[in-house]
Amino acid sequence: MTDRLAQLSAAGVSIWLDDLTRERLVSGNLAELVANDHVVGVTTNPTIFEKAISGGSGYDAQIAELASRGASVEEVVHTLTTDDVRTACDVMAPVYDRTGGTDGRVSIEVDPGLANETAATVAEAKELSALVDRPQLYVKIPATLEGLPAITAVLAEGISVNVTLIFGIERYKGVMDAWLTGLEQAQAAGHDLSGIESVASFFVSRVDTEVDKRLPADSPLRGRAAIANARLAHAAYAEMSAGGRWAALAKAGARTQRPLWASTGTKDKAYSDTRYVDELVTAGVVNTMPEATMRAVADHGNIAGDTVVPNYDDARATFAELADAGIDMDDVVRVLEVEGVAKFSDSWQALRATVEATLTESRKSSA
Repeated sequence: MTDRLAQLSAAGVSIWLDDLTRERLVSGNLAELVANDHVVGVTTNPTIFEKAISGGSGYDAQIAELASRGASVEEVVHTLTTDDVRTACDVMAPVYDRTGGTDGRVSIEVDPGLANETAATVAEAKELSALVDRPQLYVKIPATLEGLPAITAVLAEGISVNVTLIFGIERYKGVMDAWLTGLEQAQAAGHDLSGIESVASFFVSRVDTEVDKRLPADSPLRGRAAIANARLAHAAYAEMSAGGRWAALAKAGARTQRPLWASTGTKDKAYSDTRYVDELVTAGVVNTMPEATMRAVADHGNIAGDTVVPNYDDARATFAELADAGIDMDDVVRVLEVEGVAKFSDSWQALRATVEATLTESRKSSA
């Protein structure tokens, strides 16, 4: 299933898998995807971990062992998730070495319940970095208003960051500013900038889901907002890349913060299951996909050159049409951010509940 994925990779798009389970690690599936299907990174989030840990018995033995040591729910959750991420980092190590640290990356997210708490987010990011203890790690921090100074502070410590839950252009500009400030502070603190990586995860399909709900069923604008939004985000990235602030950091050895297309699985079956890959091809970006989307791209994706940069003006025109149709994109972004944080927080609580129930059962069995 590699030809179209090879074309995508050759076009400059790094293919990351948006999933991680212990079964993938133990079976060798992740290693196979790396070896055969151009996968060069892995992303996780609380929903992925909740499904992995609640969906089978693969973690039960470790939970029982931790229960026998009197571990708390929080300790068990951190141990299970960081163990999986550390193992995935080891699987990705050859890619990390081959690409000079650009790819071969694995992401783990701070507790989303801390999304509106700057200091707590920074503390947990440092803890996760120490627990995983691998250079391939990205710590994921949500792009809430309170998350922006946390992003700066964590980067200033020399920790690589995946900024997640970005939905709108103005917030993305704030993310880039937080990233540049973090690099400037890291440089002042004496850190080697070449060792600090970052990506900015711009969510795609959820934008169409929200905008389409606000449009008439027969509107020709349905299904156009998300791709236009992502293309305008890339235009903002290109503008930043041409600026003097970035030029000074690049001269000091800094690496750019690549745009990452997230939420690229198609949610509306009326649309092509590869649209959020085919329409967002350009060099120097990441596309993190569920395996089903990756297989769809391999089977029938249409990889036809750069579909982002030549379409900046079309994206601007689409946004103008959306505004004329009464779509308030600022409100769309607000709704999506609140929903995104809530969804991940709910998954985190469900994960804690699953672990707590398993811990209780283990303790009963050993009593």
